[in-house]
Amino acid sequence: MTTTEARQQIRILVQAAAQVCEDKKGQDTRILELDPIDAGLSDFFLVTSATNDRQAIAIADEIEHRLKKEFGVFPNSVEGRRHGEWILLDYVDFVIHVFLAQRRAFYDIERLRKSARPLTPAEFDAELKAALAARTLAARSKAAAKPKPAAKKVVRKAPAKKAAVKRTAIDKTAIKRAAAKK
Repeated sequence: MTTTEARQQIRILVQAAAQVCEDKKGQDTRILELDPIDAGLSDFFLVTSATNDRQAIAIADEIEHRLKKEFGVFPNSVEGRRHGEWILLDYVDFVIHVFLAQRRAFYDIERLRKSARPLTPAEFDAELKAALAARTLAARSKAAAKPKPAAKKVVRKAPAKKAAVKRTAIDKTAIKRAAAKK
């Protein structure tokens, strides 16, 4: 898998996780595309807020469940699930932070990652669709440029056994007639 294909796969996973946040009523969901300088840490941060610890745990559980079920991806580590104030799901290439609103304001991850490009899930989705459309067009143009192999001609031969059987039957009747005449 090339780096662009791997990056597209990561984007799809992050978008699926952002969709879970929206489905579970996460608030102010943001995707931070980290600067290549920070890329040694991770490529994306997904940050969302919950109104209470039960909702935070439910969001984190559903993200983990859906990514496992649909993509077969497991988090490398999970932190903070017991308390539910700040749950961190580390998928190596992207990290998901589920905060209680007051904890998110206190830690202010968006401010700490000033060099990161903030994206809303809608912007991220539009960008992802545009990239996938470009890849699809490129693949289609490649397929159109390849010469198509010539179709093989199918030649059907008459079954040899039936003709031989008919001849044998005719020969036998001719022999019988000749014997009857004598």
